[in-house]
Amino acid sequence: MKIRRDVNIILHKFSDYFQGFEKVEAVREVFGDQTEKILNELKVEFVSRRGYMGVDEQDGHVIVSAYYLKSGSERDIYLDIIHELVHVKQWMNGQKLFDHRYDYVERPTEIEAYQHAVKEARRLGMTEKQICTYLRTEWMTEQDLARLAKAVGVQNDTRTNSTR
Repeated sequence: MKIRRDVNIILHKFSDYFQGFEKVEAVREVFGDQTEKILNELKVEFVSRRGYMGVDEQDGHVIVSAYYLKSGSERDIYLDIIHELVHVKQWMNGQKLFDHRYDYVERPTEIEAYQHAVKEARRLGMTEKQICTYLRTEWMTEQDLARLAKAVGVQNDTRTNSTR
């Protein structure tokens, strides 16, 4: 028996799949004058598992669920990209993305990333109810959503929110 453990992860250029983000003000706020350079060098990996998006803590590339990319709403995907690019910047700055001393909804890196996404959601004209629906994920309790919404300055009426 032999198991090969040196598998290749196929990485693609972020800008080949997510075009025009170098011109988005919300992204420029994250990376400043380095926006084009960073996005041109950034890699993305598409995975077959369900979920949303994330950033690999080893090398800072973006990981995207192919299922979510095909089935998610364009607005949610757009806001998630903004969110994940904040995590890329955090990773570049040496921040620990997955500090398990904090619950997900209270983790400083998540709060910062959600704040950028919420700011962009408001710029898009989304209501507080729509933003709360965007914030909610299936693994959050009502209390988690309320804590996250409060932390990012979103008015929350949990009785009317469903998962995205």
